[in-house]
Amino acid sequence: MVRFVDPRAEPGTPVQPYDLAIDVGSGPTTIGLVANGFPDSEPFLDAVKSALQKRLPHASFMRYNKHNASSVITDDMLDDVVDACEAVVAAYGH
Repeated sequence: MVRFVDPRAEPGTPVQPYDLAIDVGSGPTTIGLVANGFPDSEPFLDAVKSALQKRLPHASFMRYNKHNASSVITDDMLDDVVDACEAVVAAYGH
């Protein structure tokens, strides 16, 4: 006799829907891509950009790189991102 055990548990918290603050599909949108400075963060964001371009053909992209994974984004860079972009994807980890 073989007994199979399913290790999955029921979710402990209710699922909350996530709504975007902007409608990225309604027209031109500038999306910032912020690399955290780890070696593979820029290639990762290249893949993210490629995937987003397929879904959002009217989007344009701005590239940023902190160049130091152990620091926070500078105030000047944050101001640039906020001024130029309606949405941001930040790559954290490595």
